[in-house]
Amino acid sequence: MHDLSTYTTVTGQSLWLDNLSRAHVLEGRLKHAMTHLGIRGVTSNPSILDKALRESHAYYRADLRNLRLDYTDLETIYEHLIARDVQMACDLLAPLWEESLGIDGYVSWEVSPALAHDADATLAAAARLRLLAGRDNLMIKVPATEAGVHAFEELTARGYKVNVTLIFGLEQLRAVFEAHVRGLRRWMAHSHDPLAVRSVASVFLSRVDTLVDNQLNALASTAGADQVAIMALRGKAALALAAQAYALYQSIYHGEAFADLLELGARPQNLLWASTATKNPAYSDLLYVEDVMLPETINTLPDATLSALADHAEIKPRHAPALDAAQAHFAALAALGIEMDGAVANGLQSDGLSLFQQGFDALLKQVNS
Repeated sequence: MHDLSTYTTVTGQSLWLDNLSRAHVLEGRLKHAMTHLGIRGVTSNPSILDKALRESHAYYRADLRNLRLDYTDLETIYEHLIARDVQMACDLLAPLWEESLGIDGYVSWEVSPALAHDADATLAAAARLRLLAGRDNLMIKVPATEAGVHAFEELTARGYKVNVTLIFGLEQLRAVFEAHVRGLRRWMAHSHDPLAVRSVASVFLSRVDTLVDNQLNALASTAGADQVAIMALRGKAALALAAQAYALYQSIYHGEAFADLLELGARPQNLLWASTATKNPAYSDLLYVEDVMLPETINTLPDATLSALADHAEIKPRHAPALDAAQAHFAALAALGIEMDGAVANGLQSDGLSLFQQGFDALLKQVNS
């Protein structure tokens, strides 16, 4: 079993826990993860919060009863209910946030997925959630849709801390990075403190391989297909995406486009690896952990993947992945009709929004039960 207390020092990467629940806080599990497992932040989404409410309903019962007396709107009740979870987690992480000068120590709270294509409504929801939480180490999560990216730029220009989620392709990521730089320039044009702004870009990994592998399996089953060559491409698309995402990050934030802002004290928008639990049991349970153990990145892990990391990961400094090989892999997929920055990225983002909406609807149903 590894001692993960030095993980960030060794790798240059921060570990955030992909789980938020009142039980985690009140039963000391989040504190244990921070103290013994190297956790330096927390992420959540509607599906995670729905699971938390289902599995530890007793912790919420009294608050739900009182909130129903004060409010009739289900979403308002939900927001006030979860605000308490967010506040408690933020308070636990606050010393780390202060010690790291605002690099780590955040809790992410997502706006309703129903707002994914409405920039103005996203801005209003972000303002409401920030006010409800009342904590400086809160990150508002918005999706990398066209409207979400527009809202992200505006939120950055207003000094918000933001986690841009549901990124599945390089063009989506590029749009997010460019919005960050524009928003940051607007913020700093008014002599605001550059360190008051913090954001991450969440690139999803395992879901990419799940979809691409299914498409490769279908292609390999067709008559005349080169089955061996096609099947050899499985399980590699996500890491090829990560390699190119990291190269894009370096080209922007360690390049000319950001040089003047960096000199003024601005911080890059760091990559956050999401969807890191391996879906295919034939693959390593650390497939989306060890190979993306890269400096200036964050990996957000569900509990089981965090346990696997502590148990048997090879923790060491990593070099940037081979860009040529990653680009060649995308080209090989494109030759088979699998367009990573087209149907794959857009379809996965749409599917992700649908899944989060299902989680959000289930969460509201629990609030109403």
